[in-house]
Amino acid sequence: MLRGHSPQDAANGRGHPGKGSAMGSKDNVHGEGNYEASRQYNEATKKFIESGKVEQAARDAAPKNAGEASEMKQAEQAALLRAKDAPPVKEPPTPEPAVQEPPASQDQRKRDASSR
Repeated sequence: MLRGHSPQDAANGRGHPGKGSAMGSKDNVHGEGNYEASRQYNEATKKFIESGKVEQAARDAAPKNAGEASEMKQAEQAALLRAKDAPPVKEPPTPEPAVQEPPASQDQRKRDASSR
């Protein structure tokens, strides 16, 4: 307990920044979310949808090539693995290397087998 403060002061949040009466102020409405920010977001989203620019934005956000598409899919899978209440997701298969190693010669296989 802080020196000079009673248990009731502590219970009421007095003497502690960000506690007590500040919670009830209009500037600090964040207990279950920021209502003003939520309202602004909802209004901006509605305005964007009504603007007719959704289709173009979707085309602009689409992957530009196979590499980008693969990265986006991997990011989505990784996010789903961490998400609460998400359906089970299998780890994506490891992609095959772009350049395949040549098959080992018969001599190399014999050496590998004898070294075990």
